[in-house]
This record gives sequence, C-alpha cells and structure tokens, in this order.
Amino acid sequence: MTDIDQLKRILEAALLAAPQPLSLAQLAAIFDEDAGPSREELARALEQLREDCESRGIELVEVASGFRYQVRENVHPFVSRLWTERQTRYSRALLETLALIAYRQPVTRGEIEQIRGVGVASSIIKTLEEREWVRVVGYRDVPGKPALLGTTRAFLDYFNLKSLDELPALSELRELADPDPQLSLSTDAAPAGDGNADAGTDAPPDETSGDADSVGQDEPSDPGPEAGIETSTTPITTPETTA
Repeated sequence: MTDIDQLKRILEAALLAAPQPLSLAQLAAIFDEDAGPSREELARALEQLREDCESRGIELVEVASGFRYQVRENVHPFVSRLWTERQTRYSRALLETLALIAYRQPVTRGEIEQIRGVGVASSIIKTLEEREWVRVVGYRDVPGKPALLGTTRAFLDYFNLKSLDELPALSELRELADPDPQLSLSTDAAPAGDGNADAGTDAPPDETSGDADSVGQDEPSDPGPEAGIETSTTPITTPETTA
C-alpha cells in the first residue's frame, strides 16, 4: 500500500474504534497479508498521525500495549464533565504500596510492610489486583511461600508508560520514605510499556474514575513470616510476562 493518506485514514479509524490500544502487529492484521503496508509504512503513517494532532485536543500516544488516541491533559478538566461516574480518591497508603511494587518488583507483602513500617491492608492488594495494576508473578522460595507481586501492562498503559524505564527516578519521589538498604532497587529494570507518567506517592493522580470515595487504608503492622527477608536477585518481571 503506497497511498499514505488512505493508510492514515484506515489507521485513525481503527484506533478510534478499538476499545484498547493497538500494537503494530494488530494494526497490520487488519490488512490483507499480501497487499498490506510494511512495518515501516505503518510506523511512518502513525508518526504523521501523531504530528497531525499537535494543535488538536487529542493526541496519539504509544503505551505498553500499543497506540491509542486520548484527550490532552490541558483540556481534560473540561471533557471530564461528560463523565458521570463518581471519582475514587486513592489513599496515600495504596499509592505508596503501588510505588513500592513498581520500583522493587518482584516483592512480597512482608517486604512492603518492612519498608513502610506498617501493615498493608488486604483491601489495598485486592484493589490493585481488581484494577489489574498488580498481579502475583511467583512465590518466594522460603517457608510460607509468600507471593511475589509485580505490575502489569495495564498499569503501564494507565500511567502512559511504554516501559518501566520511563518511571521517574526515586530521588524525584520526595515523600517516599527512605528504604531499607537491604531492599535496594534492582538496577536491571526490564523494559515495560496498566496511564500518567509516574507511579510514586507524588506523581500518580490522586483521583481516578471509580465507584467509591476513598480506598486503601493501612492496618496495624503484622509483617508475617516473610518480614525481614532480603529482596532476592530475581529479575524484575517484565509487563510482557505479567500482562
């Protein structure tokens, strides 16, 4: 296919009609295998579509799952008035827990409690799993077999990230408590790609659409048998394997 304008129209329509981001492979699949555009042509058309949005209220972005159109941040406050759902305000405890999972994955609940110095309520983990931001990626090979938690591709999509490498540096997360040196952050974070660019206690938006006023509260500290266990050198689980 050499008609770039027609290709752009097809891609634009497909992205607007799709309920989720589309990858290059998914976009290529809508064309006949023999007569379809090459990957280079698709990439060029997508880049032109992105440039076409520069002065518009929407933008074409690439996240972990693929490409999608979304409302620009500077017009979002106006557009959000169209949405009637009551917004959820997530607690600091939930956001801190999510940030620790994102930066130190795979990590157990006991290790999170050791860092924060307070117990993690079961409702926090349940909420994160229901949002499909976090999932169990394995089990620590110690007595009790505590679950290892990691983030998902849906987490990256929600925070507008293509990979975990795009997370802000820990030094930028001013309100996050200084971690135990035994639980140091792994330096070989895997590429990632579940919206907004940050996942820390300052960076993530405090409000997201939902059906409750506030979720995610701490409970009295009770680290359990896995507390005090040093974080293993298990490689960070990539979104491709956790999504």
